[in-house]
Amino acid sequence: MTQATQSLFADHAFLPEGWRRNVLLQWNAHGALLSVTPDAQASAGVARASGPVLPGMPNLHSHAFQRAMAGLTEYRAASGTGATDNFWSWRDLMYRFAARITPEGLASIAQWLYIEMLKAGYTSVCEFHYVHHMQDGSRYANAAELAQRVVDAAGASGIGITMLPVLYQYAGFGAQPPRDDQRRFINTPESLLTLLDTLRSARPEHGALRYGVAPHSLRAVSNDTLRALLDGLDAMSPGAPVHIHIAEQTAEVDACIETEGARPVQWLLDRFDVDARWCLVHATHIDADETTALAKSGAVAGLCLTTEANLGDGIFPTHDYLEQRGRIGVGSDSHIGVDWRAELRLLEYGQRLSRRQRNVLASADMPRVADRLFAASLEGGALATGRAVGALRTGARADFIVLDANHASIAEHGSDAWLSGVVFCEHGETPIRDVYAGGLKVVDGRKHRDEERAYAQYRAALAELLK
Repeated sequence: MTQATQSLFADHAFLPEGWRRNVLLQWNAHGALLSVTPDAQASAGVARASGPVLPGMPNLHSHAFQRAMAGLTEYRAASGTGATDNFWSWRDLMYRFAARITPEGLASIAQWLYIEMLKAGYTSVCEFHYVHHMQDGSRYANAAELAQRVVDAAGASGIGITMLPVLYQYAGFGAQPPRDDQRRFINTPESLLTLLDTLRSARPEHGALRYGVAPHSLRAVSNDTLRALLDGLDAMSPGAPVHIHIAEQTAEVDACIETEGARPVQWLLDRFDVDARWCLVHATHIDADETTALAKSGAVAGLCLTTEANLGDGIFPTHDYLEQRGRIGVGSDSHIGVDWRAELRLLEYGQRLSRRQRNVLASADMPRVADRLFAASLEGGALATGRAVGALRTGARADFIVLDANHASIAEHGSDAWLSGVVFCEHGETPIRDVYAGGLKVVDGRKHRDEERAYAQYRAALAELLK
């Protein structure tokens, strides 16, 4: 064991096979786990975790700038008899907000958000980044200016990041010209790939940083431009992650059927080699055939329950999808809330409300709902990041969270009930006490190492935005 090797001994740790006792974790200076040894002997001089240890959760879908909007759209924008609010009216408000973001403000908002994620036990994030240009739509001298600010914010906070620059080309199906309030988003495949290449050169990949792309949605690209984007990505970085919004709204499904003659998920699966490198974000409105086909593809369904509930999107057919061995992960998306425990809780509760049953997402092999959803979200989230995360195993990143053994949600419980207490109980402060990312202790006693300064900068950025 070299001097650079670090170690932590845990009385209990959640390994791929489940809870194990007396686990010794060892990792190198690059933040990669060298060994994970259960039934080990505690040694003098080795730090001891203060509570049970879990792998850190990947957050597979984030729009960082939207954190500054949280709580500011909870009113009905329309007026008059029969007026309603929906995703599309929310989007108009979001566009107006996006128009005011500055590079400095985005950096401050993103760093504070990523600190919040770490405190919640997210140790990786997939950033679906689509604000690229200046406020009038012209290019920055550095085409990757805003994306680079977000990558740097992740590095400063300590969270691992998969940066996904977004191709947004059209306003709707049928290659509709972009709206004026989308001018900060718009690229061609060629300009988006140039932006990505610039970013990769300025901030090369390493253990905590990966790149991919995100065609925004089928309404924002065409068959030809999506293919050009994927071909260019594969020439640059074969097998890199690909994320896409899809079938979030029934209006989107209806428009796709009208213009393309097929439902969105089926259209995509029929025309492209969708596999485990893909993350289909939301996929809320899929029929039985699409559910089966998506599960068979090996792609990850990116579920963002708090945002989907906030926007009134709908309920994903989780029970049927998981029964067919479909892969899932969770994300905080618009950041109206930043808590993977709430995402898993809502995932189950949505199924309970629609089916009027309890413990819907349990299985014969995993009768405890929290255990099944936690393990599934780790696996699917890790795939979506394209990084070696989501498990305490040799070769993975040393990303893990330490629970407070004395927290009321798990105290006096047996280990088989710990995850149930963590996910389904909502009592007082978080049960997550410490967080390690890449082997560095970035949260200690529920406090991030850079919390005060980052929060002050976030508040200053928010004050400027809300003038």
